[in-house]
Amino acid sequence: MNLKKLKQAEAIFLAQFPEGFSDPGLDSVRKKHNVGNLTKYAKENLNREQFNQPQRVCDDIVKVITRSSMVSVFEKVKFRDFVKLLNSHDKEFLAQAFEKRLYGRQKRAGFEEIQAMLAPHKVAKWPILSAVPYYLTPNKEAFLKPTTAKKIIQYLELDHLQYTATPTWEFYRGYKKALDDVKKNVHPSISSNYAALSGFLMMSM
Repeated sequence: MNLKKLKQAEAIFLAQFPEGFSDPGLDSVRKKHNVGNLTKYAKENLNREQFNQPQRVCDDIVKVITRSSMVSVFEKVKFRDFVKLLNSHDKEFLAQAFEKRLYGRQKRAGFEEIQAMLAPHKVAKWPILSAVPYYLTPNKEAFLKPTTAKKIIQYLELDHLQYTATPTWEFYRGYKKALDDVKKNVHPSISSNYAALSGFLMMSM
C-alpha cells in the first residue's frame, strides 16, 4: 500500500471536513445513505432467530437491498424479481445460505452458495452479495462496489489485489484486509465503518 498517497488523501479530506464524517458539511451524505436506519432494520429482522421463517427472511433481504442507496436501481430490480420467482424450496435454500454467510463459521460456504445460486440469473453482483452483511455489521463487513474497489486498488497501488468481476471469497477477504490496513493508518473520524473508509477515499482521490 502506498502510505504516502493514503496520508495525502486523509489530509485533503480532513481539510475539507475537519470533524470527519460527523462534520456538518456531510449532513446531506449521511441523510442520503441512512446507514443507521438500515442497520437497525437488518439487526431487528435478520437476527438468527428469524431464519426459521425463510419466506420472511427472503422478503427482508430484498428490503435491505432495495432500500440501500449504494446498490444501483438496475441491480435492485433484478434481485427483487429473482427472489419473487423463487419457489418455497429455493427460498429456503437462499435463506440458509445467508444464515451461513451472516452467522457462525461457514461464512465462506454461505458466500459461495449465494453466488452460485445468483450467477445463472446474472444477479451475482458485488453490491448484492456484500450489502446485507455490511448493513447487519458495518464495523465487521465491507460493502464492495466495483468502481470504488478498482479505483482504491489503483490509487493505493495494492498490487497484490486482482479485482474480479465475478464475486469470489478470496478477493473479498483480500479487499477487506486492505481496508483494515487503511483503517489502522487514518483518523478514527473517517473510519467508523468500511463504507466510510471507501467513501473518504473516493471523495479524496
